[in-house]
Amino acid sequence: MNYPEKYRYTKEHEWVALEDGIATIGITHHAQSELGDIVYVDLPKPGASVEKGKTFGSVESVKAVSDIYAPVGGEVTEANDLLATKPEKLNEDPHGAAWLIRVRASNPEEFPHLMDAAEYQTYVGAES
Repeated sequence: MNYPEKYRYTKEHEWVALEDGIATIGITHHAQSELGDIVYVDLPKPGASVEKGKTFGSVESVKAVSDIYAPVGGEVTEANDLLATKPEKLNEDPHGAAWLIRVRASNPEEFPHLMDAAEYQTYVGAES
């Protein structure tokens, strides 16, 4: 799997893309493949606050329920409504259409401290 170079990654298998102070957050291809068939996604509503490193939602699969952790902190500006009716999109397009939330990043300086694509690829390779 090639992970998008413009994203940053966490050890909890989330990705984040930052553009004009807005962070788009999702789960990685590795995460969705480990989870299996995703059947439900629980996300915060716009206006909610998320804190870096803290849980902001969950993904339920036929195997387990997994918490999702915020790679950056800030205020939720948008949740991906598509996932309310089509959670399986996370299995199909985790790095694209199946993003989870968008956050107005309170501290954009957190972004460069996350893993880049090469570091994440090495991390998931070591984890296997």
